[in-house]
Amino acid sequence: MTNITITIPDDRLLKLKEIAARFQLTPEELVRVSLEELLTRPEEAFQRAASHVLKKNAELYRRLA
Repeated sequence: MTNITITIPDDRLLKLKEIAARFQLTPEELVRVSLEELLTRPEEAFQRAASHVLKKNAELYRRLA
């Protein structure tokens, strides 16, 4: 596992700590979970959209084959 160090303004750190406390997480845990969500969401959204298009046009693709 790799560590990443970032610099954020004090007011953003305070906000991060407040949000983390609401979820009973450390600020580091909240950032990690948020990053995981960000990195996985686009792929899931693409998969849903592609599946929808393929399903919607299945008959057309069958006739063109």
